[in-house]
Amino acid sequence: MSQFLAGVDLGGTSIKAALASGTGEIFVTDSVPTESHAGPVPVIERIAALVRRLISQGGNIGSLAGIGVGIPGLVDVSTGTTQFLPNMPTQWRNVPVAALLRERLGCPVWLLNDVRTATLGELRYGHGKASPRLTMAFFSIGTGIGGGVAIDGQLRLGPLGAAGELGHQTILPDGPRCGCGNRGCLEALASGPAMIGEGVRLLRNGLAPRLHELVDGNADRVTPREMLIAANAGDELVREALVQAATYIGIAAANVVTILHPELIVLGGGVAELGDILITQVRRVIQDRVGMFPTDHVRVEYSRLGDRAGLAGAIALAQENIAISATSGSRT
Repeated sequence: MSQFLAGVDLGGTSIKAALASGTGEIFVTDSVPTESHAGPVPVIERIAALVRRLISQGGNIGSLAGIGVGIPGLVDVSTGTTQFLPNMPTQWRNVPVAALLRERLGCPVWLLNDVRTATLGELRYGHGKASPRLTMAFFSIGTGIGGGVAIDGQLRLGPLGAAGELGHQTILPDGPRCGCGNRGCLEALASGPAMIGEGVRLLRNGLAPRLHELVDGNADRVTPREMLIAANAGDELVREALVQAATYIGIAAANVVTILHPELIVLGGGVAELGDILITQVRRVIQDRVGMFPTDHVRVEYSRLGDRAGLAGAIALAQENIAISATSGSRT
């Protein structure tokens, strides 16, 4: 009987899941609301029910060999236990998610931070698909800023599974307080909410007429997308705000380039909708700030997978752990 894999991307508002062949080809996907207010165990039940539904939709496809799960927070990858999910009620401290899903679905389960999972997806099925020894850094820019690092084609996690927290570099030592407790983190300066906060300030001070018109004066409707439209329509101060956020991201990317000398910086997440303003400024800042070596070969690109990176990475997570288990078993 053939075997297949499952991938799960757990978010604060929705749970996405997919089934894929052993080679990683996704053949069915679906999603359900997370309903995180109910607590960890009901959410885990929803994940299991969603995977079972996908299996029933897939027909006679074989046996489920393993599941990879992207988790929005800190996890212990060795035990499959969540340690701190900042945007989930109860913060899911010490919840044995892998074990609970294994009991319900009867197969091995592996967990990984969601942005590291997306990095793995980009590495295996996006930009890295044709470059098996790629060194790259992934910035996911949205409500927060997460990241991941791959060196010589391998995702690097460090001893706690937390390596690659690129959004919590200190960019301004005395900058605004970040949710992590530090001051001046990239996330506090250039995430979606940080951009929106500056857009709202300009709107309320009468300094963004095009933005005001676009959202009918309703500050709650301001998003980075509306800010981009307003900037392109002539709101120069709004453009300056977006360029400033992109500059902060560029400084963070330049730090990574100096430390790792990667071939590629990948920008993903919802704020990637900023288009040329973001990517052009990040490239410019890297060139201006990295003086130790030439940076002409360092590419800055948007994610090839977009919002599919997390699911692709969850499939790759299961795929790679199954391969490791098979190799270990063959040596015993």
